Amino acid sequence: MLQEQESREREREREREREREKKKKTLNVMRGILMPWQLRCLPYYSIHFLGSGHLDDDGLPHGFCTVTYSSTDRFEGSFVHGEKNGRGKFFFFDGSTLEGYYVDDALQGQGVYTYEDGGVLQGTYVDGELNGPAQEYDTDGRLIFKGQYKDNIRHGVCWIYYPDGGSLVGEVNEDGEMTGEKIAYVYPDERTALYGKFIDGEMIEGKLATLMSTEEGRPHFELMPGSSVYHFDKSTSSCISTSVLLPDPYESERVYVAESLISSAGEGLFSKVAVGPNTVMSFYNGVRITHQEVDNRDWALNGNTLSLDEETVIDVPEPYNHVSKYCASLGHKANHSFTPNCIYDMFVHPRFGPIKCIRTLRAVEADEELTVAYGYDHSPPGKSGPEAPEWYQVELKAFQATQQK
Repeated sequence: MLQEQESREREREREREREREKKKKTLNVMRGILMPWQLRCLPYYSIHFLGSGHLDDDGLPHGFCTVTYSSTDRFEGSFVHGEKNGRGKFFFFDGSTLEGYYVDDALQGQGVYTYEDGGVLQGTYVDGELNGPAQEYDTDGRLIFKGQYKDNIRHGVCWIYYPDGGSLVGEVNEDGEMTGEKIAYVYPDERTALYGKFIDGEMIEGKLATLMSTEEGRPHFELMPGSSVYHFDKSTSSCISTSVLLPDPYESERVYVAESLISSAGEGLFSKVAVGPNTVMSFYNGVRITHQEVDNRDWALNGNTLSLDEETVIDVPEPYNHVSKYCASLGHKANHSFTPNCIYDMFVHPRFGPIKCIRTLRAVEADEELTVAYGYDHSPPGKSGPEAPEWYQVELKAFQATQQK
C-alpha cells in the first residue's frame, strides 16, 4: 500500500510539473524561438481568429489562429492546445518575419528569417535554435553568407561574400567571428588569396596563396613560397600606405602602366591579359580627404581625386602619382574616355579597406588601354558650363561635335 501511495504521489507530482510547464509555455508563447542572434520572449498575447480557429476548453489557441502579442508582434499558424504545431509565420514589430514548421511550440527543420530590409537567412532549426547549414542573402538576392550554425552561433568553416566578388573564408571562433590563424581573403577571381591571421575579419598578417580546391565548403590553399606579408592598412588624410611600394598581387597579374595612347594624357593603365566583362582589374586607393577640401582648392591639385561616398574623396597627390614613389594600387592611372571600357565600382579590400576598383564594362584584349568616364557634372546648378578642368571641357566639346555629325 505504501509503495502504491508513493507511486501515485510521484505521478501527481509529474502531472503538476507538466501543468507548470504548460502554463509557462502559455505565458511565454515564443520561448524556444530564436532569431539569428537573439531570443525573443513575449509574455502576453491577445488572440484573433482566422478560419476555423478557436480556443480550447482551457482558453488556449487551437487550430489556425492569429496571435497578437503585447509588443504588436503576431504569429499566424496552427496551434494545438496553446502550442504551435504545423506551419506558421511570425510578423515582428520591426518588419522582419520568421517562417517555418513548428513541433511542440518550437521551430524545427528549415526556417526562413526575412530582415526588415528584405535580406534573407535560410537556416536549419532544432528545437527553435539555429543548428546546421545556413545561407544568407542581401536585399538583391546575392549570397553573402554560407556555413553552419551551432546553438544559434556561426560555427565551423564559413564563407562571407562581398558584393564586389571577394570573400572571406575560414573556421570561425567560439563567438562566430572570422578570427584565427587560418583565415583567408579570396579575390574576385576565386583563386588568388591572402591567407593567415585575421581578427574579426580584419587582416593582421596575410601571405599570398592560391585556392586550389573546395570540397564540401572546405577550401584548400597552397602558400606561395617567399611571399610578402600583407596587413590591413587603411589610409588616412596624411598617410596613403605604410608600404607604398608593395604591389597588390591580384592587380599585378592584370594591369600595367605605360605611355597612354590618348594624346597628351601622359601615362595610362593597360590590361596584361584578355578578360571578359564585369572583371575587376585594378584598385583605386589614396589618402582620404573631404569634399570641402577638394572644392576649396585649384583644379590643378585635383587630377587624381575620386569621390568614395558623401563624406570622403580618395586622392593620389604628389609624389605618389609616380609609380616609383607609390605602386600599391594603380587605379588612378586609368585615363578618361567618353566611350570607356571600364567603370569605377565600390570595393572592400583586405588591405586598403573601402575603396573603389576599376571593373570592365565589356571584354578587353591583352594590351588594351583601360579607360573610365570621370563623371564630371556637365550641368551644375548656377553655372553655364561643366564643372570640370579645362582639358575635360575641350575634350567634351570635341566629342559632342563628333556626335552631331
